Amino acid sequence: MVGQGEAPLRECEMKPPPKRLSDLKGGSKPPGTFAPPTPKVSRQKKAKVLTAAERAAFLASRPDLKG
Repeated sequence: MVGQGEAPLRECEMKPPPKRLSDLKGGSKPPGTFAPPTPKVSRQKKAKVLTAAERAAFLASRPDLKG
């Protein structure tokens, strides 16, 4: 509570000063050092690229995909 004769504190006086990104202490490693891929990433299936004949056969069987 504000007593008699005391000025109320302004909101800006209560906030800490703004910090810059350069002031923060970084805990990250420098770029260029990457961890090896995890087993989950290694197990992902590679995409199959359809040949022109396979693509035409697939689109012929799916009339809802024709644009």
